[in-house]
Amino acid sequence: METQIDGKALILACSAIGSGLAMIAGIGPGIGQGYAAGKGAEAVGRQPEAQSDVVRTMLLGAAVAETTGIYGLIVAIILLFANPLITKYMEIM
Repeated sequence: METQIDGKALILACSAIGSGLAMIAGIGPGIGQGYAAGKGAEAVGRQPEAQSDVVRTMLLGAAVAETTGIYGLIVAIILLFANPLITKYMEIM
């Protein structure tokens, strides 16, 4: 007996796996921001008079690092809720 794979189910399963993998992108910003905060505290401890410059640079770097996690979240949400592959598959069928 021959088994037939339902295309929609396969796309949904792969989308769920892909969204999980996209959320792994949240690990990088967490590590990067922790490292930046530690180095920022170290820099302020060494030169307290440069605190405003160090904090400003650290916050800018944290904001840039956070965008990576947000991009991963957006990709995961698109794959789960607004999947363009399902729409294309339904047009073909």
